[in-house]
Amino acid sequence: MDTADTRQLADASAVPGFAVFDTALGVCGIAWGPRGLVGVQLPQDDPTLQPALRRMRQRFPELPEAEPNAEARRAIAAVQALLEGAQDDLRDIVLDMRGLSDFHRRVYELARRIPPGQTRTYGEIAEELGDKTLARAVGQAMGLNPFAPVVPCHRVLAAGNKPGGFSAGGGALTKLRMLDIEGARPNGMASLF
Repeated sequence: MDTADTRQLADASAVPGFAVFDTALGVCGIAWGPRGLVGVQLPQDDPTLQPALRRMRQRFPELPEAEPNAEARRAIAAVQALLEGAQDDLRDIVLDMRGLSDFHRRVYELARRIPPGQTRTYGEIAEELGDKTLARAVGQAMGLNPFAPVVPCHRVLAAGNKPGGFSAGGGALTKLRMLDIEGARPNGMASLF
């Protein structure tokens, strides 16, 4: 294969797009570009195919539905495995955070360091940022997380290890279910499932 063919293959793998895929929790979505994932979505209240496609088209109107490139396929497999109980922190998945504020990028980078089965609070993340008064802002950043569960906002809890909010379908119950799948037991609570 000559250099032109190799370059064409590299360019083809960089073609942006989105796809939906099945998981243990329902249909998730993923969007990618030449610099990594630009978004991931957890199932909503109706975890079937059509609502997931509709939401991805609304969220990424500039991207076509497409066959995932190699990196997107690897990310899909990792998310599927995580939602089945794999202990992968997904930190090797490349995210394109160019459109995000510096604060959100810092919050998401700290959240990505939380291993499966463990949790932190909004306040603990705020302290890691150097200002414990930022706990509410951390919670808001988690609510706007465009990469769940690759950025594991489900592992970040409210004060007292209470679930707090969760923007995926099912809200806090889905958050607790995801923590249960990972074997996390905030405050030593027994499984709800």
